[in-house]
This record gives sequence, structure tokens and C-alpha cells, in this order.
Amino acid sequence: MMDIKEIMDIIPHRHPFLLIDRVLEIEEGKKITAIKNVTMNEPFFQGHFPNEPVMPGVLIIEAMAQAGAVAILKLDEYKKKTAYFGAINNAKFKAKVVPGDTLRIEVEIVKLKKAAGMGKGIAYVGDKKVCEAELTFMIG
Repeated sequence: MMDIKEIMDIIPHRHPFLLIDRVLEIEEGKKITAIKNVTMNEPFFQGHFPNEPVMPGVLIIEAMAQAGAVAILKLDEYKKKTAYFGAINNAKFKAKVVPGDTLRIEVEIVKLKKAAGMGKGIAYVGDKKVCEAELTFMIG
């Protein structure tokens, strides 16, 4: 398990854009399970939407990307590097994520080459799938 300080040692994201709070399980370079506790204090809820707060789908995908980046950048050959988005494919949103939810993010790295990787991310609230997407990372 990793806490937020350990996560910040691996990826460069900081508040308010660090979108994972803890890593529950990690198999370096292969898969990761992380969580994001969604609270009403998130700055995006002020405008999305004032009378019906919903976590933006693009931020759910960003949370998946950050988790995937941790899984890759934890490998010795990628330490102190940065993972950037190369592509997002087949993104599907299946349910709303609202304040009070705990977003569980699972990313499996399906391909990893020298400077690029591909992962499949799925986000859940409880046992309900709320989002899935294929993510391509460029490592630099």
C-alpha cells in the first residue's frame, strides 16, 4: 500500500490536480489499484454542477492515467521520468460519481515498450463500473 506522500514521490501531480489518494495494490509495470475519495471540497464541484455536483468524466480518466503512471514509473528504468497522455480510446461513462463516493481505479498495463505504454483502466464506485477507457502513455 502507498500513501499520498509516496505517490507524490513518483508522479509530479499536486493538489488540486492529484486525483489519487492511496494505492491499495501494485504490481510494478503490470497493474495497480488506487482510490480517490471524492469530497464536496473538490474545487471542480463549484462549477460542475452547482445544484448537482458530478465529478467530470475527464477527471475520472485523468485519475486512471495517474494510477497507470504510478504503476509504470515505479519501475527502476522509469524512475524520475514523467508519463504523458498519448491517446484515450473507447472511453465509456456508465454512472455519475458524486461527493461521498470512493472511486476505485484499476489499471492493467497491457503493453510497455521503451518510451510508451498502453493500459486498460476501469473505475468503480462500490461494485458498480462507472468508467472504462484504453490509455496510451508516452514516457519522457
